[in-house]
Amino acid sequence: MASALLSTGLFVPSNNRGETAGFRLRISRSSFHGDLLSKANLVKREISSNAIGRLVIASALGRNVTQRETVVPDPDYRIPIVLLGMAGGLAYTNNLLPAAPIGLLGLLLLFQTTRVRFVFDDEALEVKVGEELQESGENVFVGGKNRWKYSTFVNWELWWPNFPILVYFKETQTKPEGQVHFFPVIFNGKQLYDVMVEKAGPSKTSGPK
Repeated sequence: MASALLSTGLFVPSNNRGETAGFRLRISRSSFHGDLLSKANLVKREISSNAIGRLVIASALGRNVTQRETVVPDPDYRIPIVLLGMAGGLAYTNNLLPAAPIGLLGLLLLFQTTRVRFVFDDEALEVKVGEELQESGENVFVGGKNRWKYSTFVNWELWWPNFPILVYFKETQTKPEGQVHFFPVIFNGKQLYDVMVEKAGPSKTSGPK
């Protein structure tokens, strides 16, 4: 490009060769400089557009990252241990008739504590089983999947705050008039209460202490 511009001086008449060539050379250089500035501005605009695009994408990704995390309360073995202790005490005093059902309930809850998990994701509460959080299948009492959206919760309670043993909630997902659920608190009661307040809104009862 530069050699082509410099060769334009060869076609100028000899009497004004030096002056005219210098003039035309200056014009050519000025035109070349203008083209460079124009292209530079175009590149800046493209870079700016790309940067804005990247910022928009980053912002979108940021919104996805800031979603509420999935919470799984820790298991709590206090209730089954208390029941098994009561059954042992009754059996020791030869009260075998009440000891048998209490002991069986304690064993059942002990087994369930090792495998059942409440999983609170960004949208719903779901009952899963095992360390790998596998599907628990259909609800054996009311049917349907053991997963309920927080938006369908009518109300919920945790009994009793100082020593929670039962969690209750009512939802309209299973049936429009509302379905009631009761679960033994075989999880950390404080964690369960806190995540229920966060996901489903406040309860009428106070939190476990």
